[in-house]
Amino acid sequence: MYPEAIVNPMKAELVTAGFQELTSPEEVDSAIRSEGTVLMVVNSVCGCAAGACRPGVKKSLENGKTPSKLTTVFAGFDVEAVTQARKHFSPYPPSSPAIALFKNGELVHFIERHNIEGHNANAISEHLKAVYDEYC
Repeated sequence: MYPEAIVNPMKAELVTAGFQELTSPEEVDSAIRSEGTVLMVVNSVCGCAAGACRPGVKKSLENGKTPSKLTTVFAGFDVEAVTQARKHFSPYPPSSPAIALFKNGELVHFIERHNIEGHNANAISEHLKAVYDEYC
C-alpha cells in the first residue's frame, strides 16, 4: 500500500474538482447503482495518472454534457473499494489508472491504462467529451 502522505494530494486533485471519494465496497456498489450516469476514475500514483488522466478528466468536465455523478477510487490504497469496482469492469482486466462510465448501473464505456499512457490530457479530455455527448 502507498503511504497516505503521497496519496492524499493525488486524491485531493479529483475531490476538489467535485469527485466523491469511494473507500469501501459498499460505497462503490451504491454509487454504481445510482440512476443516471456515473463516472468512476481509478486513480493512481503513476506518471500517466498525474500527467494525463487526472488533468484530462478534470478538463472533460468543461463539456456541455457531463455525468450525473463523479466518483473515484485509489489503486494501491483503497484496496477493497478498488477490488469491488473492478468486479463491475468486466470483461476488462485490472487497470490503473482507468476511467469507467456507467449508465443506470451498466458499464457503457471503459478506458484502460494503455489508452491513457502516451496520450496527453487534451486527448483524454476530448475522448471523454465525446463519450459524455453520447451517454449523458
